[in-house]
Amino acid sequence: MAVDQSKESMDEAVQPDSQSYQSLLDEYTHLAPAEGEVLQGTVLKITAKDVIIDLGYKSEGLVPIEQFLGPNGEVTVQPSDVVDVMIDHGEPQEGYILLSHLKAARIRVWDNLEQAFAGQLVILGRVMGRVKGGLAVDVGIQAFMPASQADPRPPHNLDSIIGQDVPVKIIKLNRRRGNVVVSRRLALEDEINQRKAVTLDHLHEGDIVTGVVKNLTEYGAFIDLGGLDGLLHVTDMSYGRVAHPSEVVHAGDTITVKVLKFDRTKERVSLGLKQLAPDPWETVMERYPVGGRVIGHVVNVTDYGAFVELEAGVEGLIHITEMTWSRRMKHPSKVVHPGDQVEAVVLEVHARDRRISLGLKQLEPNPWTTIDSRYSIGSVVEGRVRNMTDFGAFVEIEEGIDGLVHVSDLSWTKRVKHPSEVLKKGQLVQAVILNIDAKGHRLSLGIKQLQPDAWETYFQSHQPGDLVHGRIARLAGFGAFVELAEGVEGLCHFSEIPGYTGRRSAQASVAVGQEFDFKIIKMSEPERKIGLSLTAVGHDEEKSRLHDYQRRAAAATSTIEEVMSLKDRTSE
Repeated sequence: MAVDQSKESMDEAVQPDSQSYQSLLDEYTHLAPAEGEVLQGTVLKITAKDVIIDLGYKSEGLVPIEQFLGPNGEVTVQPSDVVDVMIDHGEPQEGYILLSHLKAARIRVWDNLEQAFAGQLVILGRVMGRVKGGLAVDVGIQAFMPASQADPRPPHNLDSIIGQDVPVKIIKLNRRRGNVVVSRRLALEDEINQRKAVTLDHLHEGDIVTGVVKNLTEYGAFIDLGGLDGLLHVTDMSYGRVAHPSEVVHAGDTITVKVLKFDRTKERVSLGLKQLAPDPWETVMERYPVGGRVIGHVVNVTDYGAFVELEAGVEGLIHITEMTWSRRMKHPSKVVHPGDQVEAVVLEVHARDRRISLGLKQLEPNPWTTIDSRYSIGSVVEGRVRNMTDFGAFVEIEEGIDGLVHVSDLSWTKRVKHPSEVLKKGQLVQAVILNIDAKGHRLSLGIKQLQPDAWETYFQSHQPGDLVHGRIARLAGFGAFVELAEGVEGLCHFSEIPGYTGRRSAQASVAVGQEFDFKIIKMSEPERKIGLSLTAVGHDEEKSRLHDYQRRAAAATSTIEEVMSLKDRTSE
């Protein structure tokens, strides 16, 4: 062995002179390693029990192989590797010095930790697991990381970094007590600040940059651009409809975005993803000309219509009035539902306002364009009452064709204040077409026209001078309205009431419900007015009595003359 050879050489050298022997011994002692000193040696050989280390001195050393075994029992070194060792207590074995790798490693670790602590350097540590108040971290020795120091943004899921190698900074160290406290938060903040400084120097509006999706919110996603977070709003993710950012991006994704706005003072960055692609609205008029047919999917239904996606980022609105020719459609959901594929006609395109108006009913012929060929004024039609208002009732005579029966055309004889007095919703009725306005989509109907006009009949059978019987229906400030027949009224002015000296005297002479004989003194068929008089009836009665008296008087005179004439003939 090398040690034995050196001893023999030394003995031969010192035999001639004891002084020379002592000097050689001192020289050998100077070349031997000092106890407690950390040395670096080279692995020469690996045996079943030991690892032989060359220290560069006159002797070689042995380290138990257990000190170089990994977690699974594998040897972690091989010949020519350089390792840290130090002299271990114990008797040399077969000329080899006993060495310890573990003791040297511990000392080296503490030296490195003290150096890192003094210089506030970032080191790597493996998170081993949870302990009370934080995490255990292996930095060569077991260190403690408080939970508050785990991440720059608390609260943090501590379990997510267990088993990972993470950068840390030493915030407290006591070698004598063997205590080390580390912070991942400070290490990350240093890294973030360094990256942020670089990003701020090079970032400009309009730049195309790459970042990592940090986290999602309801309104967008925060993107880490390199120590600086930018907001990618949900409206800037796609030209199409995005309900939630998770439909487009996920935490951890690496994406390319465009810088839309950058406030360097406040360090605020607005990002856009859709701006990397052409805006589909710029050429929408070329792809969707007015009058053309398109196919899309219903994405939303509201009270006033349905939105149809024609392509990503381009939607059109089918207004409720453009869904069917019928006016009785209550809600768009009666026709379409979200997810339906529909065909529609382009009605209007406003690229600047990002609006496209679509129509469904235009796929079918407009029934109003041919209404004149199917119906004529005066013809009788049948339909169902679909809706009623204060001024009349709408009757559907066919799909898409509604006609209005005005309240004044419900009855000849009855004063109708609301159509519900005569009709019911859903009732099947007949009516007469009074007017057709195909251009204005209006159809006028009448129900009373199914029966003869009571006024017309009355005018045909009466004339001024006729005596008629009537009942006082109501009183007004100027006269009394008299019901002459069902649906027919005449007016007897107070001046035509006997004994008239004023309105009060006239009102005292007649009362609602009284019946009298009246004389027709005026008739106007176009205006449907009939003038009546009670006074004229009295005058007629006097004239009649005078006429009777005169007739009887004349008859009596004639009889006397005949008697006298007979007497004269007899006396002769």
